[in-house]
Amino acid sequence: MRATKGDQLVQHGRVVGEHDKVAEIVEVMGDQGTPPYRVRFEDGREAVCSPGPDSEIRHRESQL
Repeated sequence: MRATKGDQLVQHGRVVGEHDKVAEIVEVMGDQGTPPYRVRFEDGREAVCSPGPDSEIRHRESQL
C-alpha cells in the first residue's frame, strides 16, 4: 500500500450496516509512501493509522 499527501484512505465497514470511513491523508510517515499515515476524518478528527486489509487508498488522480 502506497499513498501520497492528499489521497483518501477508505476504511470499509466490517459488519452489515456499518458505513465506510473516509479520511484525507495529511502526512505520510513511512518510507516511499508506505504506512503509517496521519489522516483527517470528515468530522475533523485526526489519527495515525496503519491500514489493514479492509482499507483502500484512493489516489488524487482517480478522484477527478
